[in-house]
Amino acid sequence: MGELNDKAKCLGNEIVGNIKQAVGKVSGNEHLQAEGIAQERHGEGQNLKGKIKGVMGDKV
Repeated sequence: MGELNDKAKCLGNEIVGNIKQAVGKVSGNEHLQAEGIAQERHGEGQNLKGKIKGVMGDKV
């Protein structure tokens, strides 16, 4: 179950991160754009964690 939870969080963070990046770029808000990049990277980390849990059988 932990694998699916991490993957769901990952997807949410990646989507929100991409939106923040786009809005920051269009509006010229570098802080928001950087925040979006950080959130997307966080989502990528969660995805990796979910994959590891899948391989290890949720023992991580």
